[in-house]
Amino acid sequence: MSVGFFAVFDDIATLLDDAAAMSKVATQKTVGILGDDLAVNAQKASGFASSRELPVLWAITKGSFKNKLIILPLAFILSAFAPWSIIPILMFGGVYLAYEGGEKVLEYFGFHNADKHDKRTTAKTEAEILLIEKSKIKSAIRTDFILSIEIVIMALGTVLDQSLPIQIIAVTFVAFLATVGVYGIVALLVRMDDFGLHLIDIAKDTKPLLKKVGETFVVALPKIIRILTFFGTLAMFLVAGGIFMHNVVFIHHTLAFMPSISGELLFGFILGMISVGLKKLIEKNLSI
Repeated sequence: MSVGFFAVFDDIATLLDDAAAMSKVATQKTVGILGDDLAVNAQKASGFASSRELPVLWAITKGSFKNKLIILPLAFILSAFAPWSIIPILMFGGVYLAYEGGEKVLEYFGFHNADKHDKRTTAKTEAEILLIEKSKIKSAIRTDFILSIEIVIMALGTVLDQSLPIQIIAVTFVAFLATVGVYGIVALLVRMDDFGLHLIDIAKDTKPLLKKVGETFVVALPKIIRILTFFGTLAMFLVAGGIFMHNVVFIHHTLAFMPSISGELLFGFILGMISVGLKKLIEKNLSI
């Protein structure tokens, strides 16, 4: 009896070791999307009154957990009964990532006027403020749903050759990290300027060094978000290009003369420009 017990215990330990190793691999593969997720949600959670930033962020975080509870079971069902569908879904997500990256590049250079810019509405009543806040929370949760699908499917794509229990543990870990880690960092970011103002208030004119630190925190938030957006955009092109280079033999052979990272970045960029152009062409034809 004791031998059987220890054998089961050893099997569980082995399973957890394998799951931990695959969780690390899956996290590394999805780090690009996690960086983009961080940049997007930092933008979504900023711009509120100081007293409302954390309640709004908590509402978005709860919505993100609900998104994961919907997406994870569906992903594991596909893995168990239709594993052939994972790669096509992954490639579709790659197209979406490249499209998002392409839009950001065109917006930066002024060639694309997106309607995503935050429209500042002068709200004179508490009811109007809460209505705007509710609308922004819903928008953030919808964006999180799309990014969550990409994160879960990409993490699942790295462990498809593993047993279902390892898939469940590894992918669930990545999904949990995507919510707790990302929104935890966002919470720190959106409070950075308030922390800086608090330091300035403490320093007044008697502690110039402390005051300078506070001023640095105040101006740092928008710069950090811009930096995250830049690297998040690069990551989207790299991830999208990598998906196609690793799963389409023709693309892999065509770009084999280039270093892997350069080929992935180039193809991701080209795919992004093509997908944005096709979207514009379709919209133009539909409007005729």
